[in-house]
Amino acid sequence: SNGRVKEVKNFFDEVGGMFGGMFGMKKPWTQAIIDAGFPEVSEERLEPVLAYLEFCLKQIVKDNELGGIMELLNGQFLMPAPGGDPIRNPDVLPTGRNMHALDPSSIPTQAAVEVAEDVVRKLLEKLSDDNDGAYPESIAFTLWGTDNIKTYGESLAQVLALVGVRPVADSLGRVNKVELIPLEQLGRPRIDVVVSCSGVFRDLFINQMNLMDRGVKLAAEADEPLEQNFVRKHAIEQAEELNVSIREAACRVFSNSAGSYSANVGLAIENGGWEDETQLQDQFLTRKGFAFNADKPGMMEQQADLFKSALKTVDVTFQNLDSSEISITDVSHYYDSDPTKVVQGLRDDKRKPMSLMADTTTANAQVRTLSETVRLDARTKLLNPKFYEGMLSTGYEGVREIQKRLRNTMGWSATAGEVDNFVFEDANDVFINDAEMQQRLLDTNPNAFRDMVTTFLEANGRGYWETSEENIERLQELYAEVEDRIEGV
Repeated sequence: SNGRVKEVKNFFDEVGGMFGGMFGMKKPWTQAIIDAGFPEVSEERLEPVLAYLEFCLKQIVKDNELGGIMELLNGQFLMPAPGGDPIRNPDVLPTGRNMHALDPSSIPTQAAVEVAEDVVRKLLEKLSDDNDGAYPESIAFTLWGTDNIKTYGESLAQVLALVGVRPVADSLGRVNKVELIPLEQLGRPRIDVVVSCSGVFRDLFINQMNLMDRGVKLAAEADEPLEQNFVRKHAIEQAEELNVSIREAACRVFSNSAGSYSANVGLAIENGGWEDETQLQDQFLTRKGFAFNADKPGMMEQQADLFKSALKTVDVTFQNLDSSEISITDVSHYYDSDPTKVVQGLRDDKRKPMSLMADTTTANAQVRTLSETVRLDARTKLLNPKFYEGMLSTGYEGVREIQKRLRNTMGWSATAGEVDNFVFEDANDVFINDAEMQQRLLDTNPNAFRDMVTTFLEANGRGYWETSEENIERLQELYAEVEDRIEGV
């Protein structure tokens, strides 16, 4: 009613299929697959896939946002529905219903545990292959609140899987305990973890922080060989170093203090108000060094020494990308919480840990190095003509979006040092050396363009981008010209 689309009917498809079948014609999608080089395609085997795609299309066009508002205003009942990523969970559609997130006590779900185990297997296989069969002893994790809502606790389950504990649900589906997986069944050493939780994760999932802490302490107190239990190995070393019990030394779940959010590293980089990388690293350690302890529920105690002691054993830093909506340069949050150079500064040998990211946006999860992920992101966003032309078509705000991605790319240089030189060089060729593009950016948003020029100069000045003196001189002259234009000189 009222012109809203409520259902997709496939009447014309059915009629077309009937007449096409009479004349021996293939259905359009079948013909397209044949033309693409797959002549043996079976229409019968395609039917379930196409039926599911048709169902998804029906859900998408059932836009009931205005209808839902009217039902509420009329005092009618509005059906509840889950929120989240529609690609990961099609039940999110159609929109216009009474959206809810999830029951925090129900995560990680069994499906999330299965996906997490697959990612952990790929992660450890990659690390083992790259290190002559040796496993890493400790991995630093970053956990996000909204991402765990979307994935129903996948990254949380990864932490538990690495340590070698499994979540146990009760008869109502509430996950409120963990149990140790025997080493014989695990088939590998228990990997130590250092978990940095976002402020939102701390607020939403305090019970899951409890699960992780109890799981790590179970592993630390297990009477097992140290070469098969890196959690216990490090807890014993840190207990001696800090003169505390093994249980206290096994605290591995950290976040901000209550009411505080982020490391503010991203804010410093965005504003350019930082002296050197040491300042950023100290800021991370100070703001993120509050430990969760299941033995002292409801408290986040500042444990800077324990945080540093745990981080200096880290061999690998790891994050998840679990939504196709946001990439690592769309926002500053990802590099804000990246501890790669923090760990390097704390390690006795000053070796930079390997940085990895898991892409779980598809069913076939991929584990890539951070440098590979940055390259992929640069090619698909910042340096992609379809992306930046699309941004420019939106006008003033589009130029700011392009500049923001360039600045966030430099953020990864500051916190991880994993941005290849060609990314800045190619960006300079696209946005600065091209006179026509330069003028478009300047005319559309001179302030954002000035910030872009500043970012290039800052990247060079801080040693993240090596380029010719000619490029630097051009940028310096361009900065003066843009400044004069903004000031009306």
